[in-house]
Amino acid sequence: MANLGPMLDETVHHSPDLERQLLRRSVLALAADRDSCRGCHRTPLVGERVHVYDDGRWLCELCRRERKEAPVRSEPVRGSEHGNAVRVTDRRPTRARRQAA
Repeated sequence: MANLGPMLDETVHHSPDLERQLLRRSVLALAADRDSCRGCHRTPLVGERVHVYDDGRWLCELCRRERKEAPVRSEPVRGSEHGNAVRVTDRRPTRARRQAA
């Protein structure tokens, strides 16, 4: 049992360069899946308005002020849960609904 200490020290290696590379790769992978403003490359927050132009690019509220042309449309940034909610609908016949009320 006394020999386990030195053996464990030899098998565990600490590499700050490898850790940095793995962290950088994971951050870049997350950023690749995210939409960002064409002006400042910032990711708008949920609820913030973005402005879409004819050529398909969109700008955040802050960069919109720098453009003179009007956007085609403006829309709020939605969270990841948008569209995944369950909507409860009453499918009972009209007569049964009146009796329940």
